[in-house]
Amino acid sequence: MLKQELTTEDIRKLNSKKGLMAILMREPLNIDRALRYVNYLDKLQELQVELIRMQTWAIQNKERIIVLFEGRDAAGKGGAIRRITERINPRHMRIVALPKPSEEQKTQWYFQRYVEQFPKAGEMVLFDRSWYNRAVVEPVNGFCTEEEYKIFMKQVNGFERMILQSGIRLVKIYMSISKKEQAKRFEDIKNDPLKQWKMTRVDEQAQELWDSYTNYKKKMFKKTNTELSPWKIIKANRKTDARTACIEHILNSIPYDKNTII
Repeated sequence: MLKQELTTEDIRKLNSKKGLMAILMREPLNIDRALRYVNYLDKLQELQVELIRMQTWAIQNKERIIVLFEGRDAAGKGGAIRRITERINPRHMRIVALPKPSEEQKTQWYFQRYVEQFPKAGEMVLFDRSWYNRAVVEPVNGFCTEEEYKIFMKQVNGFERMILQSGIRLVKIYMSISKKEQAKRFEDIKNDPLKQWKMTRVDEQAQELWDSYTNYKKKMFKKTNTELSPWKIIKANRKTDARTACIEHILNSIPYDKNTII
């Protein structure tokens, strides 16, 4: 399938190892799709080089960086995080995906277990879901009380102000997909034995509770999309575009020296 006339550069890309793999990896044959994928891989590599440069700058300057990812179930948070972290120095970054709190943690200040995961000097921490569980996932699924939700919403902006005033750089990303795309991805997960473990009880109810998620998401943005600590909404129906958009936003949000030698 071909919707455009190929340039000499397009042919060169398709004739490369990456191009041939892109052509053969999916059926039916689709040259336009293969070319988009090769262009994505080229762009991803360029962005990953800049991530290494940014991380080198952060290590040298003892910077502390938090990047948190929120979004609908199956929105591609994990995939984006993998592309962000796969080339950078693993000794200076961590991925945090906390399980449900223990009985002891339930008695603590809500933010405490997240604070315990904060970065040390020269480190970047990526949260695959964060304290914002209490803004959307918990109230939608009845995992917190109305009072606990209200307390969180009163405290969260002040909490993030303290994070930023302490010198930590905070980047907030929300990955957004359509209801139709979420249903398609859930079906793919259910039918793939390598991905079935990803499907949780919360995921299984996500379509039924779609409108409730939307309601709480709007409340979250209205309250917490502040000038000091804004959200970046990434349209994630196309995974490849979403991944590069996430990296570009991180690079644009951190004032690293683009002349840092790596």
